[in-house]
Amino acid sequence: MAWIVLVLSGLLETAWAVALDRSAGFTRPLPSAVFAVTLVLSMAGLAYALREIPVGTGYAIWVGIGATGTALVGMLALGESASLPRILCLLLVVAGVVGLKIYH
Repeated sequence: MAWIVLVLSGLLETAWAVALDRSAGFTRPLPSAVFAVTLVLSMAGLAYALREIPVGTGYAIWVGIGATGTALVGMLALGESASLPRILCLLLVVAGVVGLKIYH
């Protein structure tokens, strides 16, 4: 269960990062509210998962999922560059996350 919560928390990290961008410095109420709610849920899920998963592994996987998800949203929905080098770097992050899970 801890691993499922960790993955969901990583996905929520993507949500709060995108909402933070869309909040325009907390001047837009809806994205600001989405940011606050998803941030709290993401942190709570990470805290729950870290009760069973070592902090080094759990935090690295949480950040990896959030960073990769945020970069993908940027490329697919927000018009950011989707160059081959960027995609290859994201694949390296994913490989690292998978490796941490395998060798946990």
